[in-house]
Amino acid sequence: MATLILIETTSLLIRPLALGVRLTANLTAGHLLIQLISTAVIALLPIIPVISTLTAIILFLLTILEIAVAIIQAYVFVLLLTLYLQENI
Repeated sequence: MATLILIETTSLLIRPLALGVRLTANLTAGHLLIQLISTAVIALLPIIPVISTLTAIILFLLTILEIAVAIIQAYVFVLLLTLYLQENI
């Protein structure tokens, strides 16, 4: 009985932590991709300006996508955290 209580308590404490780690990993991956593409834009600018311009357009679109993903991630985080807290109260 005590083992079951310990396992359930640990599960309830780890859920929000795992949710935060997943949120952080998703946002970090998007930021790293933006950093990689912006470095490519800067490196290609003196060599091939046309390709650099196309890459910059892709970077702009990716930034818009990253903002949308951040909004969705924040919504999902709050929704799941609210559900987790309602289970325990």
